[in-house]
Amino acid sequence: MVQPIPTSTSGTTVRLPKPTQSFQPLEYWKPPKSVRHHVRSKSSGIFSTKKEGRLRPPSTTITEIQDPEKHDLDIQRQELEAEEFFESKSKGNTDMSFATIGEMAGRRKIFANDQVRGYKHVDSYRQPWWDVKSWGKKAWMILVGSVVVVLIIVIAVAVTVSRYNRYPNYSTQSYSLSETFAGESFFSQNFDYYTGYDPTNGHVHYVPAEQASSLNLTYASPSSAVLRVDTSVSNTSVPNASTGRFSVRVTSKKQYGLNSLFLFDVKHSPIGCGTWPALWLTDPHNWPENGEIDVMEAVNVVDKSFNQMTLHTSAGCTMKHVKRQQTGKVIANTCVNTTNANGGCGVEAGKDTTFGNTFNSNGGGVLALELREAGIRMWQFTRDKLPAGLWTSPDPNSWGTATADFPNTECNIGNHFRNQSIVANIDLCGDWAGSKKDYGKNCPGTCVDHVSNNNMAFTNAYWEFGNFSVFSVK
Repeated sequence: MVQPIPTSTSGTTVRLPKPTQSFQPLEYWKPPKSVRHHVRSKSSGIFSTKKEGRLRPPSTTITEIQDPEKHDLDIQRQELEAEEFFESKSKGNTDMSFATIGEMAGRRKIFANDQVRGYKHVDSYRQPWWDVKSWGKKAWMILVGSVVVVLIIVIAVAVTVSRYNRYPNYSTQSYSLSETFAGESFFSQNFDYYTGYDPTNGHVHYVPAEQASSLNLTYASPSSAVLRVDTSVSNTSVPNASTGRFSVRVTSKKQYGLNSLFLFDVKHSPIGCGTWPALWLTDPHNWPENGEIDVMEAVNVVDKSFNQMTLHTSAGCTMKHVKRQQTGKVIANTCVNTTNANGGCGVEAGKDTTFGNTFNSNGGGVLALELREAGIRMWQFTRDKLPAGLWTSPDPNSWGTATADFPNTECNIGNHFRNQSIVANIDLCGDWAGSKKDYGKNCPGTCVDHVSNNNMAFTNAYWEFGNFSVFSVK
């Protein structure tokens, strides 16, 4: 409400003195001017007021504030008073003195040093990052690209894990006996004698059946069959062993395929420097296309050693990154004959008593081989731990974990292993036993000199077998 203009007693108007503080009546009072935004001058380090594209000289600099703490309190007090005024006005209360109104109208100023107190003046409202409606093309491209990369990584990891965890189903198969190699006809009825050049470059002469019989290199009794290295030829005899020592390699007349189970009763394994004995399966006329399975093999055994179980194949067969269930130790994962000097993908039987003197003194053992589409599995049993029903009703799934496991995960067994013949031989020197690396570990001189000149060093270089039994799926 506007107060009436005072008059004197004589009726004349009394002029009031001008107030010491300028103000306007309430009806004409205007709120404080809008906030002017401030920027820091790069050159002077002070705040300037920017309006309508022109820079105005700052009214207050940072250096003018003598007591920042007192200044902060003043600003807070001014803000509270302004809030009280507007709150009172909103309630319809206009009964306030002109002095109070003027004081409040002129007191609130926007100082250039508001930045010191933490005020941040923004020209526009920034949308929150989660508001997808405000996203631009670049943001969407980044999002889509990130999602694609994450999906590729997730799929790659999932495929790798799934691939590694794949394992074939070795379901139980019922086997029945197909044939047995045993007795005095062990060699004559079941095997052919190989007489050609040694394909592994051995210092050896493989002899035919008649010569093997006359030199007593192969013979059989009702309970066992023996295959040995010749000890009759010396460095002074005629003929001598300067071009190689006599030995034997026999190959079964019959060939076998998938769904076959083999049991090999081995009573004695050959030992001696320069020896390379092996009990294995292959297709002699199509190697390595039809594969090779080494059941029992070692070189230069002078005491005890590990038996090695190995596959050799053509391209397309590997055990790398393949889940396997076996007790043996992996030697190599690449089965292809053109890699690793035709070392194959081998497994070392769990103990160093699986070949050599300790194996022999314990009466040998039984080797089992299962050849099927799901994979190839091999076991080596000691004489005192033969599974029940081994010879009459064999069940590989009841024998426990295999010594060597070669699943079909990354190797098509049916394509890589066909027409398998049983082979037993004792090579001398050659690519493996005669190499400097392997021969020099435990043996004297050179392999060729040792084999040529030390005939009596091979008295224990012989295989002794009980019987071989072959089973097929019923």
